[in-house]
Amino acid sequence: MRVFPWGFWLLCVASAPARGDSGSKARSCAEVRQLYGAKGFSLSGVPQAEISGEHLRICPQGYTCCTSEMEENFANKSRSEFEAMMKEAGRSVQATLTAQHRSFDSYFQDLLNKSEKALYDAFPSIYGELYTQNVKVFKDLYSELRRYYRSSNINLEEALNEFWTRLLERLFKLLNPQYHITDEYLDCMVKHAEQHKPFGEVPRDLKLKATRAFIAARSYAQGFLVGSDVVRKVSQVSLSQECTRAIMKLMYCPHCRGMASVKPCNNYCLNVVKGCLANQADLSTEWKYLMDSLIGVADRIDGPYNVDTVIGTIHVRISEAISNLQENRDSITSKVFQGCGNPKISTKGSSSEDKKRRGKVTLEAKSSAQALEMLVLDAKGNLTALKTYWITLPSSLCSKKVMASSASDDKCWNGMTKGSYLPEVMGDGLANQINNPEVEVDITKPDMTIRQQIMQLKIMTNRLGNANIGNDVDFQDTSDDMSGSGSGDSCPDDVCGKRLSKSPSTRQPETHAIPKQSGHGVSGASSRSLPSASLLLLLSVAVIAAQHLWR
Repeated sequence: MRVFPWGFWLLCVASAPARGDSGSKARSCAEVRQLYGAKGFSLSGVPQAEISGEHLRICPQGYTCCTSEMEENFANKSRSEFEAMMKEAGRSVQATLTAQHRSFDSYFQDLLNKSEKALYDAFPSIYGELYTQNVKVFKDLYSELRRYYRSSNINLEEALNEFWTRLLERLFKLLNPQYHITDEYLDCMVKHAEQHKPFGEVPRDLKLKATRAFIAARSYAQGFLVGSDVVRKVSQVSLSQECTRAIMKLMYCPHCRGMASVKPCNNYCLNVVKGCLANQADLSTEWKYLMDSLIGVADRIDGPYNVDTVIGTIHVRISEAISNLQENRDSITSKVFQGCGNPKISTKGSSSEDKKRRGKVTLEAKSSAQALEMLVLDAKGNLTALKTYWITLPSSLCSKKVMASSASDDKCWNGMTKGSYLPEVMGDGLANQINNPEVEVDITKPDMTIRQQIMQLKIMTNRLGNANIGNDVDFQDTSDDMSGSGSGDSCPDDVCGKRLSKSPSTRQPETHAIPKQSGHGVSGASSRSLPSASLLLLLSVAVIAAQHLWR
């Protein structure tokens, strides 16, 4: 009877998994203890030598240096480290886009500021009281231009029309001080302004060029901010439980198996990361469209729309308009009198100061076209490099962060032991993960936060598409489209429908299917639930009626 325990023990040893080149001697866990302590965990309860691994839930259940507590701690650690890798990669992209926005925004604001300053510096000596009595009109114009650029809900054409109307009313009164001109008379004069063209072709020409330049500039600047915000929000998406297990198996299970020096197989790492970042990869199509749209608008800004010349010479064009009014004062006044009648004579005399300031005036504007050219060139290079960010992210993380082995290595960690990795590498995106051997991915449940960001990319790309052909886009406010609120398919009609109807040539955004899930609004869901509610109501009425009859 005493022989049985020994025989049983020998049978267990014979059937136990091999421990590699160490044979029957238990291997030391010194390397794992050192790593575990370096990660900030207590060494209390950590084995000195390998133990049996039946307790393991993630790593292979052979001989191991990890207890259940260690496996759980390593799993949590791997999760936080991988999420940190994602955020670090995202911060690099955010920094690039934010820097591009900052550079262009600084250039554009400086261009507008210099034009305004040049006007304030030159106009007092050139136009005298024609300027000094109308300073607010000019200040209001530049204020409106800035508000429009900053995405306020302003109609730029209306703002420019209002400026020319106010300027004409005030200058006409100052140029004709001998007459008593009422508000009603001014209204009549303004109605005939389009016909008489008191400022020549300047208002029409400036409106055409300035609106195209401002539309392009503010859409361009906003595009960088939207791209950066999308990356920030996507980088904050948490890993699934299945992904956490796969990352743990990839990064720390070789340590538990006593193979600390063995690097993960490259293709094994790619399958793990592609499975974990399947939803993120679905951003790629719309992301590339956004980058291409920004490049297209950049070419317009430095090309046909000529932002440097148009914005930098606003004060020059205003001066041309005022000079045209002065030079044609008599003929314009005569036409106004013919259309609106002769106003009453005023008791005030004529202005001698105005007379000595009449004449041809020429202002010059310093060009900063070279600076814009360099800005656009730099931006296009960065945008081109970022086009493939989402689909190259797995390989970037595997090679630079996880430190996977080379693709030809057949002595790497394959998830179970040291050897080669045989499964094929999965494609990119959620749909391609249906047969991922490393991560269990439910392809019917897309991440809603990422779907929302896909929609933001679509909306911004549509705005840039409209801006590229000179159509205005109605930005309500920077925070409106970047709030992240609502479901992924919430694209209001006044944003999506209007954009597409204005620009038939603009690319129609692809539709990403979003499954119906509880807790998320789905168009038409409420209307489909009405028959059930009505049926319940009818049944209730029927029951009450039946009860009444039984009585």
